[in-house]
Amino acid sequence: MSRAEVRPFLISKDEAGSYRLTVRDTRYNSQNYPIVTSVLQSEVFATAMSARAFARDNFHAEAGQFATK
Repeated sequence: MSRAEVRPFLISKDEAGSYRLTVRDTRYNSQNYPIVTSVLQSEVFATAMSARAFARDNFHAEAGQFATK
């Protein structure tokens, strides 16, 4: 069965117009079912690009690892 892979970094815009970064980790159980753990970072960013830069500098994120919401 084919499943869509979860990108490890989610950038979302909150109600106030600020951007937040969520770091996601995917692992698989013994039946090959994905288990995704998400951690919302406490930092608040003015732009999506600053959130990307933070992920790149602190989590070694690469292009193609970001999802937006």
